[in-house]
Amino acid sequence: MNATTHHEVTVEASPELPTIEIVREFDAPPAAVFRAHVEPELVKKWLGPRRLTMDILRWDAETGGGYRYVHRDDSGEYGFYGSFHEVRPAERIVQTFTFEGYPDGVCLETMHFEDLGDGRTRLRGFSVFESVEARDMAMASGMTTGVVEGYEQLDELLADL
Repeated sequence: MNATTHHEVTVEASPELPTIEIVREFDAPPAAVFRAHVEPELVKKWLGPRRLTMDILRWDAETGGGYRYVHRDDSGEYGFYGSFHEVRPAERIVQTFTFEGYPDGVCLETMHFEDLGDGRTRLRGFSVFESVEARDMAMASGMTTGVVEGYEQLDELLADL
């Protein structure tokens, strides 16, 4: 494995709106960062906190497709599912995201893959929750730790692609 640089993650929750914006840069071109988001064998290697293992039950990363996966640790299983509304290669993914433990809390997520030149990408994610309370529950669940650790694992994966 090559040495990797881990860039800072910005996670901002709007005080008035049920939204979260996550911004992170990667030392890889948009096509590679996008590929790591749509190919299930790659997604499994980086998505979520390091302490969790992941089983992908469905992953059809195409416009109109869907997904379902389960994270596991010593405390139990955590299932997630959603629909891919738009998958535009190396540019944008729009999807829903639902935690099975809170099935009424559907979140709409949009990810933009911005080409910074010199083989670098800025990933900008914007999530809209049903309420500020639902957004705050997601933040309190350890979401930020999972995002930071997941993106560190993504850096390591991208260095090897």
